[in-house]
Amino acid sequence: MTPWIHWPLLVLGTIILVLGALKLIYLPLAAGFELAGWHRRRRRRRRHVATTIFGDRAPFVSVVVPAFNEANVLENCVRSLMRSRYPAFEVILVDDGSTDSTFSRMQELAVEHPGVTALTKANGGKGSALNVGIRASRGEVLLLSDADGVFGQDALATMVDAFTDASVGAVCGDDRPVNLDRVQTRFLAVISHVGTGLVRRAMHVLRCLPIVSGNIGAFRRDVLERSGLLAEDTLGEDLELTWRIYRAGYRVAFAPTAVVYAESPSTLKGLWRQRVRWGRGLLQTCRRHADMIGNPRYRAFGLSLLYLVGTSIVVPIAQLMIVPLLIIALIVGDSSAVAADVWQFVLWLGLPVAVLFLLVALALNRAWGDLRFAWTLLFWPAYSALMSLVFVRALSLELRKAPQRWNKLERTGVVSRTGTELELAGLSLSAS
Repeated sequence: MTPWIHWPLLVLGTIILVLGALKLIYLPLAAGFELAGWHRRRRRRRRHVATTIFGDRAPFVSVVVPAFNEANVLENCVRSLMRSRYPAFEVILVDDGSTDSTFSRMQELAVEHPGVTALTKANGGKGSALNVGIRASRGEVLLLSDADGVFGQDALATMVDAFTDASVGAVCGDDRPVNLDRVQTRFLAVISHVGTGLVRRAMHVLRCLPIVSGNIGAFRRDVLERSGLLAEDTLGEDLELTWRIYRAGYRVAFAPTAVVYAESPSTLKGLWRQRVRWGRGLLQTCRRHADMIGNPRYRAFGLSLLYLVGTSIVVPIAQLMIVPLLIIALIVGDSSAVAADVWQFVLWLGLPVAVLFLLVALALNRAWGDLRFAWTLLFWPAYSALMSLVFVRALSLELRKAPQRWNKLERTGVVSRTGTELELAGLSLSAS
């Protein structure tokens, strides 16, 4: 192969290989998370000591649920919350100028369930709706969620239990797909365990968990008073707020057994739009908090952002750059060298490591049932390529300063988890 093609391939491949190899540290860190959790639970049982910053009391929790055209999923969300075993909480529903019957359904639910409040406002985006709900709430802990979430009965208590010391400013729960009626959503249900089951545990141990899930995230009110409420002019309000939590001197904890089931994109168009929005949200947050990236002032979190930028921004671009270089090499006729590089590229993709991560993640989440969809992993390479294209699209939109469109998912209202899983959430819906 001609040197001018060989060296770019070598450099790009090495970047992907090194960043991918660093992920191996997730395995012992996730195991350490489980060991520490087991020790904490054992200590609590034996000594009957308080293990949260709230002592023996249960702080009042305000659950804020923004909604825009969510009439067909809102009831399941509220029903699951009202069956919570947590002793002291309220639910604030905020209609963000819906054009369907969302607000009237909210009002009906508020009449039906004491402790539920329904508010409405002009359309202004998710961040503004959450801020309206936060200002109207009275909880010491604020749990922010989406309207399609179906909560486990112990989710609120588990989230509160994760505030183990004064350094914890926010807690991230575990969100899993609820609509398993399509090939795409089944695939997402399987691979999502790597991010929620493995990576979040590891990043918790490092004190570097970079995002509080918009589906199930809890914040101390006093911390939000210091960091500020949600930004209303970004597509990644949950990510941006998380980074401000770290900037204020706090960290994020992970509560893996606080589970919420929520809808995943059921169409390729919906998946594309959602991931482009996420990509733009990451770019916007990086721009706003560029001084944090690699800055030791923010301790491990600041340094971890270098790796986040590498894996989320550099790697997708590098993967896409390799493909045209290989095509050029084929055109110039050096097919034998190209074949060798193709095999190296396949190895760089790390499919064996990815499968190992998936199996460990399923074990940690005790979600072996999702292996019934293992056949969908055949689409994993195509999905990886699509995610690279997604980021390039997001980068293009940001560079052009394109208008920010929320592109909210169209809710289907499909609940297709098994009966056992739904019982965990306190629901008696029929599974499909």
